[in-house]
Amino acid sequence: MASKKNRARQSKDAAPRKYKKKTSALVTEKVVYVDYKDVDLLSRFMSDRAKIRNRRVSGNDVQQQREVAGAIKVAREMALLPYARRVSTQRTRPPREGRDGRDGPRRDRDEGRTESDGDNTENTEVTDTTESGEDQA
Repeated sequence: MASKKNRARQSKDAAPRKYKKKTSALVTEKVVYVDYKDVDLLSRFMSDRAKIRNRRVSGNDVQQQREVAGAIKVAREMALLPYARRVSTQRTRPPREGRDGRDGPRRDRDEGRTESDGDNTENTEVTDTTESGEDQA
């Protein structure tokens, strides 16, 4: 009598998944040599963040994938392709509760006071009555 694991394995092997094999852009365009200067062709094998797509996604065979990866790396070194691209949208998080974020007054580390607590020597007006010309008796 077969165990449960073997029964599950038998049913999976009996009906394998059928899928359409992806064809590579190199095959459809009949490219013989992958040139590192052909930026348009190489950018098809890169994601939006400039990562090299894997064989399963691009549809290349092993030899084609090696040629494409090598050409992309050479093109990056020659500054024809970027190593990474910035994401255009940035996620912003709501401020955490119970913490003073960037909105609150900043504390000086050396003196332990806030910016608004500083000496107001710039704005104070010093008046000296002895030089005003009036003698006080």
